[in-house]
Amino acid sequence: MKLVAVTSCPTGIAHTYMAAEALENAAKKKGISIKVETQGSVGVENELTVQDIQEAHAVIIAAGANVSKERFAGKAILEVAVAEAIKDGEAVIERAMKLEKKDLIKQVEEIKQQRSEERTGPYKHLMTGVSFMLPLVVAGGLAIALSFVFGIEAFKESGTLAAALMQIGGASAFGLMVPVLAGYIAYSIADRPGLAPGFIGGMIASQIGAGFLGGIVAGFIAGYTADFLKKNIKLPKTFEGLKPILILPLLSSLFVGLLMIYVIGTPVKGILDAVTSWLQGLSGTNAMLLGGILGAMMAFDMGGPINKAAYTFAVGLLGSNVFEPQAAVMAAGMTPPLGLALATILFKNKFTKAEVEAGKAAWVLGISFITEGAIPFAAADPFRVIPSIMAGSAVAGAMSMAFRCTLRAPHGGIFVLPIPNAVGNPAGYVLAIVAGTIVTALLVGMLKKKLNEGIDA
Repeated sequence: MKLVAVTSCPTGIAHTYMAAEALENAAKKKGISIKVETQGSVGVENELTVQDIQEAHAVIIAAGANVSKERFAGKAILEVAVAEAIKDGEAVIERAMKLEKKDLIKQVEEIKQQRSEERTGPYKHLMTGVSFMLPLVVAGGLAIALSFVFGIEAFKESGTLAAALMQIGGASAFGLMVPVLAGYIAYSIADRPGLAPGFIGGMIASQIGAGFLGGIVAGFIAGYTADFLKKNIKLPKTFEGLKPILILPLLSSLFVGLLMIYVIGTPVKGILDAVTSWLQGLSGTNAMLLGGILGAMMAFDMGGPINKAAYTFAVGLLGSNVFEPQAAVMAAGMTPPLGLALATILFKNKFTKAEVEAGKAAWVLGISFITEGAIPFAAADPFRVIPSIMAGSAVAGAMSMAFRCTLRAPHGGIFVLPIPNAVGNPAGYVLAIVAGTIVTALLVGMLKKKLNEGIDA
């Protein structure tokens, strides 16, 4: 077992080095290997390398000053006071030894939770709306796909199971998609007072054909309007109860509704129609270029804002019956963890034992369309891993678009493949994913250094 530690006291003089010495002596008594980085008044000494951190079972931070923990992502961390390390170094070492080593899936869950908590401003509000909308898109898209089992136009015959499935998916689930998106964007901004104007604005956007773009615009207008009115309308205490039930819903809904009908709705509809028409007419090189760009965006920050921008763009287009970008986006989102998992098999001498073990879990995350499964690998060696996964995802996205693959569900990974008509051209889709995975793995293998050559080289 190997441990690493960082010691730092507010003044950076005596206690920093006393804590380091205490931890080193305690580890030596227990036969444990430890490397201690000191952050004293003279700067960082005995600095921990990427390989030191990767090989460590756990990290001890004995500090009275702020110590950045970003480079320890995925590692079990024990934080103690400097005085505690000096006074009883053996107890600190024992506690660190008992910490559970995080597996890749647990690391990814924590990364996703942390990113969710860090979202702020318009990005947070948009992602709140998207997260509430997604179940409707999944259920609606798959219900529509199942209706096609009986024939592409079987739903037109009233009273049939195909017609019922189309009513569930198309008329109901997809009908609610834009209002729910707008409603929960507004809810994220203004809390409950934002719901009514958000839903109403979203429904108007849906009715006039402004689609998801109109829903996004309506949601933000509704939220900020309701929030402004909530903060600025002052009533006597005896009438305060009327504000959330009568005044805020009425005024904010009228403002958003009239704005959508007479001012904003028509231009936004024109923009959406133009984008939809352009996408439907894409073919050949242009289609591959779009797929490549969306694919690279999916891999760039692996679940971050750029990834989510590409994903939201594709999901929104499902309501406009444009299914190719969603296929490209999901294929591209699957290949980073899959490619890295393959690389840990083909190039074992370029990964630590912990990374090779994590590669097994990366297979599961990849086929489940959890792009964040690549983050721990990228964090350890970003300048080699990130370009590799972007290239692989760009290949997957471009090939998916070139093969005219379609996808009616915004999530599910390979598990949507057995569902009839959920994926258009499934053979081409699988080929795109495999190609992207292989490109990622080969590039990682070419760019990464062998462990004995040093990861920082």
